[in-house]
Amino acid sequence: MNSILMIVASCLVVGITGLIIGVILGVSQGIFKVETSEKEIKVREALPGNNCGGCGFAGCDALAKAIAAGECEVNACPVGGDKVAKKIAKIMGATLSESTRMVANVKCKGDCKASPKKFDYYGSKDCNEVSFSIGGDKSCDYGCLGYGSCLKVCEFDAISIKNSLAVIDKDKCKACKKCIDACPRKLIELIPYAAETKVLCNNKDMGKEAVSVCKNSCIACRMCEKNCPVEAISIKDNVAVIDYDKCISCGKCKEVCKRNAIVS
Repeated sequence: MNSILMIVASCLVVGITGLIIGVILGVSQGIFKVETSEKEIKVREALPGNNCGGCGFAGCDALAKAIAAGECEVNACPVGGDKVAKKIAKIMGATLSESTRMVANVKCKGDCKASPKKFDYYGSKDCNEVSFSIGGDKSCDYGCLGYGSCLKVCEFDAISIKNSLAVIDKDKCKACKKCIDACPRKLIELIPYAAETKVLCNNKDMGKEAVSVCKNSCIACRMCEKNCPVEAISIKDNVAVIDYDKCISCGKCKEVCKRNAIVS
């Protein structure tokens, strides 16, 4: 009899405890509930949901909150592009300003023929590990290692590896910047989608040293800089750099570049 009473008492204690906890949780939920505006919900539904961080926020939820609060532009999502921006602008009742579509560009033309390997490497096929452990097996210490760390983080199948070089498919690229963060050599940049002229070199060595490690390296001869009709190209850290706000894609810099470091 006593054992039955003890079981009943235990059940009552557990039940009452559970009820009390439930009441406390219910009250707490009401007190600490974070209000989500209707606009924020609609903006979140319009976003693609990749949570790539390319917008500079932690994810789509954070971006939606910032847009709804007026703390961010309606076209801040690089993945969604103009299509998503138009939807969000309509939700926010905002005027959509023109934006320039950006894509990733790999600043290297040193494939396996132009910049040969210093030795045979048989370790982990990851640019970061290769760079950290042995500094890289390519002759150029600034060039693409070609082991695909950028490819592994790209969610849009916009990167491939050809002849030990990362190649960007600009029609698939969403400018999420993940490849930029993944590259240990920091040789990936964002340029306008419409840009026809590109510098494909990141070598900061002086002329003779640059020539010795890659057949396509920039040698900072300044011929491109001197011949640009709109002063859109300059030399920084021994490498040619294009100012796309000025560039008219005339191709003059490519014509005078004797190293094939510039394409147009």
